[in-house]
Amino acid sequence: MNEQGVANVKHIKEPLPMGSYRKEDCIFLLKNINGLLEEQNNLEREYAMQNGTHYSEMLPIEYMPTKEYMTLYKNTLEETAEEIAFYTGIVAELIYRKKGKDVVIVSLARAGTPIGVLIKRYLAYKYQVNVPHYSVSIIRDKGIDENALLYILKEHPAGDIQFVDGWTGKGVISHTLEKACKHFKNKYEVDLDDTLAVLCDPGECTSLYGTRADFLVPSACLNATVSGLMSRTFLRNDLIGPYDFHGSKFYKEWEEIDVSNDFVDTIATHFSQLNIHEEDLVNNEMGAFNAAQSVENIRQCFDISSINRVKPGVGETTRVLLRRVPWKILVKDKEDKHLKHILLLARDRGVPVEVYQDMCYSCCGLIKDMCDV
Repeated sequence: MNEQGVANVKHIKEPLPMGSYRKEDCIFLLKNINGLLEEQNNLEREYAMQNGTHYSEMLPIEYMPTKEYMTLYKNTLEETAEEIAFYTGIVAELIYRKKGKDVVIVSLARAGTPIGVLIKRYLAYKYQVNVPHYSVSIIRDKGIDENALLYILKEHPAGDIQFVDGWTGKGVISHTLEKACKHFKNKYEVDLDDTLAVLCDPGECTSLYGTRADFLVPSACLNATVSGLMSRTFLRNDLIGPYDFHGSKFYKEWEEIDVSNDFVDTIATHFSQLNIHEEDLVNNEMGAFNAAQSVENIRQCFDISSINRVKPGVGETTRVLLRRVPWKILVKDKEDKHLKHILLLARDRGVPVEVYQDMCYSCCGLIKDMCDV
């Protein structure tokens, strides 16, 4: 690391305790922005974003699930916990083979955070190693939180960072990470591995994945209450200083409805029953990027001007319904068990659902053009 990098490390503050995960499971490298700004509704944010305001400069009002929706979430978790444990084991094994006991798990807040906790738990169970796990912010068009990375490098100079997320969609975060790592090397003379490890890789963006199926990770169904009670990350110069971590709100007042620890505990109980074989680990090659063509076909078919308004995959479609202004939802098969929550959210929000089979994803969310509102 060059002299400027060392100087920056000296200015970085120690992280304050945040989030509802146990300290041994995850350390959030984020600045608490509680009380510094008000959340905005989806319509306000959508107008602002389509008129040039960056999404990271605002926070959405968090979706409060109905009783029916929470029942669906709990049933989905019960039905898929063993399968998620299996996919967690696969990606954790691939990471451990590549980096060994010196690995430092760095999950991308917030979808990556529960997966990072699960990978850490799996490695502790299988290999009796206590690897560090931090959760940091990465933001499209703005990059990764360099102060957080500098802190990690200071704390673990011999560590080998492995970035983790929940799933891939179009591959935007993968590309953002690649670009950010190149910038970090140019600025600090530090090589970082930009290979993103994910539970589900329907976007065919990485060689480190548990499955390529467009699989519902139940944590995608909820927001803060399954992500350590943290908001999505925030970056605006008037509230985040040059030596601050990126920002996030900690919704401590929602502790009674928090399921973050229950989610990881439920899945981790299946680790002892897993039988992961060599053949489960040999097909992790980069994909043919058919996903990119699927997205472009959708954009053209529905005459959508910006690719940013096409959000493919179960995880991204869920996000569209929870915190954007959806125009319509495309599904391959309305009977797909992984789409029950999508259909429920669409029904509750009055969003039309259309069967569309010319895509490699199981579903896709299309965002409304605010010029048409």
